[in-house]
Amino acid sequence: MLKSLVRKIQKGLSLIVPKNYFNEDVREGYFVVVAMKDGETKRFMIGLEYLNDPVFLRLLDQAREEYGFRQQGTLAVPCGPQELQNILHSSRG
Repeated sequence: MLKSLVRKIQKGLSLIVPKNYFNEDVREGYFVVVAMKDGETKRFMIGLEYLNDPVFLRLLDQAREEYGFRQQGTLAVPCGPQELQNILHSSRG
């Protein structure tokens, strides 16, 4: 069930990029996110446990609002790489 949810989120929120462009090395239990803002882009491999984090889920809502559901492949979020790094770090603990 969680795999299905992740697939729906990625399908709905990700940028249109070739499927294997960012996802070839993704391990089971992880998904790829690209933080993009003001011309700055960085790829992150994120554990599925972050799909339970309220701060990360708000970021996904922002991505949905900004990018809509037209995208497939890698999940893009509308924040700078350092901002996403801060969210991931603070959620850890």
